[in-house]
Formats: sequence, structure tokens, C-alpha cells
Amino acid sequence: MLIAIDHGNKQMKTVHKVFASALTESDTRPPFGDDILEYGGKFYSLSGSRIPYLRDKTIDGRFFILSLFAIAYEIEAAGAYSPDEIMDVQLAVGLPPAHWGTQAAKFEGYFLGKDVLSFTFKGKPHDIYINEAVCFPQAYAAIIPIYNRLREMAKAVVVDIGGYTVDYMPLKNGKEDTSAYDSLENGVIFLYNSIKSKVNADLDLLLEDSDIDSILNGSTGDFNEAVVLLVEKRAQSFVDDLVGQLRERMIDLRVGKTVFVGGGCILLRRQIEACDKIGSAVFVDEITANARGYEVLYRASRARR
Repeated sequence: MLIAIDHGNKQMKTVHKVFASALTESDTRPPFGDDILEYGGKFYSLSGSRIPYLRDKTIDGRFFILSLFAIAYEIEAAGAYSPDEIMDVQLAVGLPPAHWGTQAAKFEGYFLGKDVLSFTFKGKPHDIYINEAVCFPQAYAAIIPIYNRLREMAKAVVVDIGGYTVDYMPLKNGKEDTSAYDSLENGVIFLYNSIKSKVNADLDLLLEDSDIDSILNGSTGDFNEAVVLLVEKRAQSFVDDLVGQLRERMIDLRVGKTVFVGGGCILLRRQIEACDKIGSAVFVDEITANARGYEVLYRASRARR
């Protein structure tokens, strides 16, 4: 079974499921919750406190456990669960462009070379064997669903705002310019930290990531006006500064089309549309776009064999 996973520092995404990159480990079964995974004598559940940023996600086993959650969710979504069979799994995964060249092989190896993996999820026993893992570049994968449309654009830039990185990729008639394909380490996690520090300093309040998400998504009823204004102002400054950083790298978003992909772009769409330093913007309003792209790229690569 082919399973595509986008391992974000803020969220894990598969084709059918999005959940926080947040994990709680326990020696005993938690008293609450149904989505509990038991593996290697430990119990794991998803929490609201995300894992601190890891440039190298293979440094420990947390993203591996999150991957088991993702695999279990996809097996469930496909109706493919079978308690009496060992399921062969092929993984299609990805990394930011700036990390892909040096870490792709290591990230693929992170999932390979293991025996049959036995775990229990939602009380159901699973046995899987990961026989292949292939890593693709983020941002490029996210545009695959609209690639034919991009081929008609003389000049475009793909911008993928993630949790920790902002990936960008210039295109000419749909063909990527790999010499200018890179990442900035300035994703929405930096925005969250900036907002939380400012709100704490100015208003003596403690905000969580989910509070900031609610405000930026327009659900402001539970927050006072001062908090809302501060969050909105900081978010706009973040977008304006980001565009300035791209310009320093000779990427002018006033020229040609800018294709915004990823969860950060969806979250900050109002601020992006309000920025006068961006010309014509196209939005891919699908948070699972990278995962869907990994799946398509994997199938295409195997068809060429």
C-alpha cells in the first residue's frame, strides 16, 4: 500500500488526515482518548503541544512514531485493515529544498531496514513491513496537481509557507529553476513565537498556537480587541517581511504569478492578499497538497522503470 506523508514541524499531513506534530509518551495506557497507539511497550497519544523544531527529523524516534499514526490513519481511511495479514507499505515522503540534497537518503533510511512492525492502534493490532521509502522535495510536490496550469505561465514563483521553513521555487513555463530553488528558515512557528512574546509583554496574557490559529482564521469572538489587533498586525508584518526577504534573494513577487501552497499560506491568505508587494497571486487551497504530490511523483517514478 502506498502511503504519502508530509512531515511538517507544525502538522503531519497525509492524503486523508491532518494532525499536530505533537506526541505524548506513557508507560501505561492513558485514561482518555481513543486514538492511542501502543508500540514497543509504550503508549502514545497525540497532544496539543508540538515537538520543538528538528532540522534533522531522524535524530530520535518521535517522527517515526508520528509516521505510524499516519500509516494507521491511511489504512483506516482506505478500508484496508486486515488483522491477519502483514501489510507491505511504500512510503512517499518529503523534505524542504534546502535540506533535501543532504538529508533525503538519511530520511529514507530512517524508515527502512526494520523487521515487521507490530503495533496496536485504537485497540486493533497492526503488522506492517515498510519495504520502500522515497523522498521528494517539498513545494515542487505541492504544485503537481496544477502543473498543467503552471506550464502556461511564462514566469511564476511557488511559495510554500510551512511550520519552520518557507520554500520557494521559480518556474519558467512550468520548468523549475533548480539554481534558485531554496528555503528560508522563517515559517509560521516564528510568527507564533513572536506573537506570544508580544502578547505576554504588552497584555500579560498567554496565548497558545491554537488561539492564534483561531484569530487568523477569523474566529475572534473569544478574544478581546487588543489581542486580535496585535495578532493581525504581527501577521501582516510577517508577510511583508517575508516578501522583503525573498526580494533580497532576487525573487520579486510583483513580477509574474506567485503560487502560494501549504498550510501557512492558507492561514495567512488575508495578509498575503493585502500585501502591496505581491502582484498576481494564485492559491492552492489544499493543506495536503504536498502529500498528494508525493503520491503522484512516486507513481510517476515507478511507471518510468
